[in-house]
Amino acid sequence: MEGLKHPNEKIRLRTAMDMGTTPNPSDVDALIDRCATEKDFQVREVLTWALTRHPAQTTVPRLVNELEKNPQARSQALHTLSKIGDRTAWPAITRELLTDPDDEVARSAWRAAVVLVPQEERNELTTVLITQLARGPRDTQRSLSRALVALDADLGAASHHPDPDVRAHAHATEQLKRDPEAGFAIEEARRVVALGPC
Repeated sequence: MEGLKHPNEKIRLRTAMDMGTTPNPSDVDALIDRCATEKDFQVREVLTWALTRHPAQTTVPRLVNELEKNPQARSQALHTLSKIGDRTAWPAITRELLTDPDDEVARSAWRAAVVLVPQEERNELTTVLITQLARGPRDTQRSLSRALVALDADLGAASHHPDPDVRAHAHATEQLKRDPEAGFAIEEARRVVALGPC
C-alpha cells in the first residue's frame, strides 16, 4: 500500500496493478484516497481498474462519499462509477455535479450519467445537459456532444437559440449524431452558424 505514495510513478502504477490483480477489501480505501491526489493519468486509470475488480457493494458507497470532496476526487470517483456501471449510484449524480464549475468534474459526471441513468429519467437528464451547450473548450464541448448523442437528444430548440455559440454546438452535435465517424466539427459548425450554409 505504501507503494501508492512512492515518488516514482512506475512504482505507483505497479502497486495499483498488483492491488487489482489480487483484490483485497482492505485496499479499497487506500485506492480511493489515492485517486483524489494522483497526478499521473496512467496511474489514475490503473487505480480505477483496480477498484472495478472489487464488488460494487464495497466500492460504490465509498465512491459516492468522494463526490463532496475536491475536484479531482469528484472527477475520479465519477469516472470510476461509470466504469463500475452499478445503477444504485444514479441518485448521487446530481444537477450540481452535471453543472459543476470544474470542467473535468462535469465531463466525468456527463459520462457517468449516460451509463447510469434509468430509462424513465433520460429526458430530464437531457434537459439538464442541453443547458451546458457552448460550455468550455473544444474537449469539453465534444464530451457533452457525445453524451447528448448517446441520449439521442432532441436539439431542435437549441438549434434556434439566440446565442450563436449554443447554436453552433447544437449543430456540431447533430452532425456527430448523423455521422459518428466524422469527428466533432465545432469550427465548421461555427462557420455555418455565422455565415449560413454555402
